[in-house]
Amino acid sequence: MPLHSIDAARLTGRIRELGEIGRDPQGQLTRLAGSDNDRAGRDRLVAWIKMAGLDVAVDRIGNVFGIWRDTGNSGEAPIMLGSHIDTVINAGIYDGCYGVIAALEVIETLKERGVTPARPIVVAAFTNEEGVRFAPDMLGSLVYAGGLSVETALATVGTDGAVLGEELARIGYAGTVEPGFLKPHAYIELHIEQGPVLEREGTAIGAVENLQGISWQRVTIDGVANHAGTTPMAMRCDAGLAAARVGLFLREHIARSNALSVATIGTMCFEPDAINVIPSRAVFTVDLRDPDEDRLQALETVLADFLVRIGEEEGVEISVERLARFQPVAFDQGIVAAIEASAHARGLKSRRMTSGAGHDAQMIARIAPTAMIFVPSRDGISHNPREHTDPDDLIAGADVLLDVVERMVGSR
Repeated sequence: MPLHSIDAARLTGRIRELGEIGRDPQGQLTRLAGSDNDRAGRDRLVAWIKMAGLDVAVDRIGNVFGIWRDTGNSGEAPIMLGSHIDTVINAGIYDGCYGVIAALEVIETLKERGVTPARPIVVAAFTNEEGVRFAPDMLGSLVYAGGLSVETALATVGTDGAVLGEELARIGYAGTVEPGFLKPHAYIELHIEQGPVLEREGTAIGAVENLQGISWQRVTIDGVANHAGTTPMAMRCDAGLAAARVGLFLREHIARSNALSVATIGTMCFEPDAINVIPSRAVFTVDLRDPDEDRLQALETVLADFLVRIGEEEGVEISVERLARFQPVAFDQGIVAAIEASAHARGLKSRRMTSGAGHDAQMIARIAPTAMIFVPSRDGISHNPREHTDPDDLIAGADVLLDVVERMVGSR
């Protein structure tokens, strides 16, 4: 099959254009799910979808779809491509958005070349992938895959007290079709790596073969507030000290185990939060990840045992709330091999790799063969305005996606 290429100027131009939607007066980019900025970004995406001559559908959880089908292939299960366009606070312009815009670009390129695919192709933009305003993250794709009911998801209360269903209705994206109305033949998600591996190795394409399992917990430690100057160290019930010990323990335990596990304490707050008062309460989150389910379970057990131990040693009470738990995901080996083959045919260095971040592909893998394509991130930085991927790498990833999709859909 001869190699073709996407329209590079259209791809990079749209990424930049979408990246200007949602900036505040200081220039920070924020498009949280269900916000006015989210509506503006969705409106721009839908306009592009319509310009491409695709049918637009919005399901009840607000997932947006652009569907390319005709009478000759309408009975076939579609190839679904996509990601998300919601962002974190003070975000970069590539995370999620690149995958959605590149998916649309692939469809437009095939249409312009007169390809008649044997099955429909769909671009998807899933709701609330980031989970900044509404929890859990990857909510739209989780609902789409049947992992959470629509009613439960729509009733989700955000960090600002807003209700997701009400916000989707307010911005005009409370759709009418049921999530899961299209069962994909396969799903492919193109994404920036959000890590340093590809750039460090000088590798253009990551063929993502699996995705780490994720365990999120909120830990609350209750001690006794007392005077910081008059209370001897040995006579304290210090919730702050106990919390600090958890972070140090996780770091040292993983270093000793030499495993692929990672652990992060991402948020922490003390009460009464005064410089001269021993903390009576510490509340913090723990993010545990590992691509192996057995190791992830073992790490959860190790943490639970350690919390019991420090409760006794520090004279504090500890409670734990599970916030989210997703098992590791193995992607479809046939699609992974097709990604590698396309990279090889284009003279691009590739490697198989694990995704350390969660993605919508993690959820859609429950209902369809799935894989991901990664392209390099400069310095491994993401969720940050310094997030950057060189245009040549963006184009290379989209061209690989084009190749894989063209081979999978066939022609009539």
